[in-house]
Amino acid sequence: MNAGIEAVVVAVPVHDEEELLDACLDSILRAVTAARTRLREVVVCVALDRCSDGSARIARRHGVSTVVLEAGAVGAARAAATARGLDLVSPLPLPRIWTAHTDADSVVPPHWLIHQLDLAAAGAGLVIGTVRPRFDDLDEERVHAWRQTHVDGEANGHVHGANLGIRADVLRGAGGFPPLATHEDVRVVERARAAGAVEIASDGAWVLTSGRTVGRAPDGYARYLRDDLLHAWDADAVEARG
Repeated sequence: MNAGIEAVVVAVPVHDEEELLDACLDSILRAVTAARTRLREVVVCVALDRCSDGSARIARRHGVSTVVLEAGAVGAARAAATARGLDLVSPLPLPRIWTAHTDADSVVPPHWLIHQLDLAAAGAGLVIGTVRPRFDDLDEERVHAWRQTHVDGEANGHVHGANLGIRADVLRGAGGFPPLATHEDVRVVERARAAGAVEIASDGAWVLTSGRTVGRAPDGYARYLRDDLLHAWDADAVEARG
């Protein structure tokens, strides 16, 4: 049961990700295969934003839909990928379309889309998923800090474009993804919440994402891992001692 959902659009913004995009798309297509046991129409759309590497070739090899732009902003790319996907599944009404979002430096689990569809069937119009960094990308101190500040199985409520689901009418009602260089995911969630969207946060299909500390988007997850993670751990440790 999918709460009336008849199609899924998977949207992926890409900026020079030839080293990681192959694994990302492989994982998405596995999740698509699983989701097609529930519904037939699942499309994957990649927005190639100012790509000067082999990202376009990799996307073509995987047979996904692509759109090319020169915005230099993840928000614009995420919006473009979503718009292309919605065009492909039209004329379905927006309340019957689910949009799932991840990033090109991430790997989703095989049940990623099925999990979001289950939550949609439970009434969610908005799904806030969790991410975990690749520990091989982090130094020992940051791995320890991450483990001390995150609990397996518990959704922390943080918004990540790498693991986000939103019904198309809810997304449209929130104004879509703004063309920002960063935090476009946070902005659209804030607007959806303000509009009364039913939200479910879940750690049930966490996404593995890059642990790099210099990212494509300024002030994004890479900056959190580089600058904020150790501070968050210190603050938690002080509070625990207090």
